[in-house]
This record gives sequence, structure tokens and C-alpha cells, in this order.
Amino acid sequence: MITGASGLLGGNLAAELRNRRVQVRAIRRRTTKTDHLADLDIEWVFGDLDDPPSLEHAFRGADVVFHSAAAVGVSPTITPALRKANVDGTAAVLGAVRKTHVPRLVHVSSVVAVGLSADGQPCTEDAPWNFAEHKLDDGYCQTKHEAERLVDAAARADVDAVIVNPGFMIGPRDARPSSGRVIVDLVKGKIPIYPAGKNCFVDVRDVARGAVAAWERGQRGRRYILGGENLTYRELFQRVARIAGVKPPRLPAPRFAAVAAGLAGDVFQRLTGREPLFGSVEARYAYTDRFQFSSERAERELGYRRSPVDDAIRDALLWFRAQGMV
Repeated sequence: MITGASGLLGGNLAAELRNRRVQVRAIRRRTTKTDHLADLDIEWVFGDLDDPPSLEHAFRGADVVFHSAAAVGVSPTITPALRKANVDGTAAVLGAVRKTHVPRLVHVSSVVAVGLSADGQPCTEDAPWNFAEHKLDDGYCQTKHEAERLVDAAARADVDAVIVNPGFMIGPRDARPSSGRVIVDLVKGKIPIYPAGKNCFVDVRDVARGAVAAWERGQRGRRYILGGENLTYRELFQRVARIAGVKPPRLPAPRFAAVAAGLAGDVFQRLTGREPLFGSVEARYAYTDRFQFSSERAERELGYRRSPVDDAIRDALLWFRAQGMV
């Protein structure tokens, strides 16, 4: 059973499970578009995270629930939408798992619920959550951290739950697109400059396989970082450009301009109540070198393997071209 199957990870997770001949059921709203998953034999059931009876109906009889549904945003504060999807939605999933006696829950968290490097070395699962200390605690980060705490408490009590923490995922079946927007925009020439920060980029199919391994071999209550390569944004942009056959951004983004744009986004949100495209926290994210992570625990305990990020970029680009998005 998968929540969020229409998303980047959920779709690739469904594909991985079907490749293993595992029966897949997924919950969806009536308005959710699933055409990009038409090649997969998925049993779709209608429901929503804020409708507990629909979750119970969907979960009944499942061997495992993969909870990958989430709301992503750039608001510097927790919006009602972020709380409803990420915190209240996770609480509802836990309640439905309890009522239907599902043997195992794999909760898809994020590296933003782990911590930031304090010494220049990649963070492990034991790193303290210190995003507020570095003023990087936006609404998404806070709600993912809070949701993970709910799952951790449930695992200590009455739910067999395992947590996976993916990095910045790249790959095919990115229908919106979500994180793949950076590839689409760069190929279209919409990114003329690069920020100075770093991030942990990973093939979404590696994350899907890691989530399945967490179901099969993960320790109850344990969390596993599912990362790939820790790269600067300049390095990522250069790889995308080389693979796509376009010119890479050659100039660094002036930090003062990013800060100004972030502050303008914050003011826009306060005045309109709508989420901006870019906020002050995102400006700080773009320049931090603390966003790097180690997958050693997952490699050791789950048999997790990391593919070259170039493969993820190449296959994402092929998929975007097939869909007419670039």
C-alpha cells in the first residue's frame, strides 16, 4: 500500500514493487492525475489523508504501508496546508495502521529531518536536528521533523515502523515536475547563474529500492538516510548541461541578490497569504555547505547501493523529453 504514489518517489516505488511482482494498492484523490503511471498494474482506491475511514479501507489486508505522501513548500513558517498534509496526515496514517493491524509501516521522511553538518563531514542519522540554529527551519522542514517524531514515538510504543530519509531526488516519472524542475529549467535556459551551496543528490530509483529494503530488513524504530552524491549546485548544473548538450551557467549568483529576492518573497507572503516561489530560508539554503549526508548505515544494514547521479539525470531528461516537457 502506497500513499503519494502519484509523486516522484511514490511512482518509482510502485514501479520497483511491480518489477518484483508485488501487488500494489495506492490511494488517490479523485482529482489526482495518474496518466504517467498507466503502464503499471496498480489497484487505485479513492481516499485522502484527512479521511481516516478511507485510509482504513485502503490499508486493510496490506503487508506494508509506504507513506510517501507529503506537501512541499517554501514558506518560512508552518502553513495550514503543510501541517495538514505532513503532520496531521502522518498521524492519520498511524491511526489507520493501528486499526487495520498492518505489520509494518515505512515512513518516508527527508534529510531535512536529520541535521546539518557541524564539522564539514556528511551527517549521519545520529546528527542532532539543528536547522533552527542555522535559520534553515522553514515550514516544510519543521513539519517533516515533527511528523518523524510522531512515527518514532509510535515505533517505541505500538507500531512496527521504519523511517527512510531521502536526499534531493532526481529521476524519471516526475510528472509535475517536482525536484526535476531544476533540470527542465536549466535545459530551457532559465537558470543563467548558480548558487554557491551544496546538496545531497540521489537517483530516485535508488531511494525506491532503499525503501523496499527498509520494509524487508530495516530495524523497527530506526531511520536510514538514503542519499547519493554530495555536490555543489555548480557541479550538478555542469553535469546536467553536459548530458543535455546545453551551455552550463557560468556566473555565480550574487548572494545579496538572492537575499533580497528571499526577503521580497517573505513580504509577498505576508501581504497576500500566498506562498512565494522563493523565500529567505531558500536563499540561505542556496548558499549553505552544511547540507551533506552519509548513507553508510543504509549500506551496511539494508544493502543500499548508490548509483551515479549522471544516470538519474540522463534518464530524467529522457523522460522529460518523452513527455514534451523539454
